[in-house]
Amino acid sequence: MSLSRQDRPLYLQIKHILKERILYGVYPLGSIIPSEPKLEKEFAVSKITVRGAVQELVQEGFLEKGSGRGTKVIRNKETSRLSKWKHFTEILVEAGHTIRKEWLRAEVHPCAEGTEPYRLFGGRCLKLERIFFLNDAPYIYYTHYLSMTVEDLELSSFSGRSLYEWLEEQGISPDRLRDEFSVALAPPEVEQNLCLPSNSHVLKRTRYSFNEQGTAMEWSIGYYNTELQSYVADYDV
Repeated sequence: MSLSRQDRPLYLQIKHILKERILYGVYPLGSIIPSEPKLEKEFAVSKITVRGAVQELVQEGFLEKGSGRGTKVIRNKETSRLSKWKHFTEILVEAGHTIRKEWLRAEVHPCAEGTEPYRLFGGRCLKLERIFFLNDAPYIYYTHYLSMTVEDLELSSFSGRSLYEWLEEQGISPDRLRDEFSVALAPPEVEQNLCLPSNSHVLKRTRYSFNEQGTAMEWSIGYYNTELQSYVADYDV
């Protein structure tokens, strides 16, 4: 796997890749992750770099190192300060599914007058597109619009980390989310990316993210192929 040599330290990039594999079920709870020599070969880095990444996950409580027994996954849940309910992906992983995401595009987007991005962010914003795969089948197509512009942004900047993790690194942290759900006819780009037949209806989730001052920092649209898996919300009461 190719890492960005102009981004964060390599051990942190590897740490976040391994962490996402744990959270998304690629390395299930109780399993042994690949050995250090295998990880060194996969990422083309030194032993010290791999050990630094693994040690960070040990300190965060995701992994446990055992002498002669390999490194074991002992935790596969991330705590969120935004809500008390479980993340949708967490529920899917607990049910035995694996999740994989693929970033498609990242660009500075000119917002046309009369559109929601223009109302929220003005004439320009950052536009990101990605797909989530459920057990290697395309499942969710996301488009995110963000109240910021980053010139010369590369998709490798998002390798091995979540969108909100990346935003926090940019000094932007969401304080409140609002989700709206509806049923919609899949647009052509959604049909193509989710491999859907023509005139398919999908679950549409529209999300607004706000900062502590109540200003919108993200507007996103997600299209879910619920023929593969229903959308599930699991609450603690």
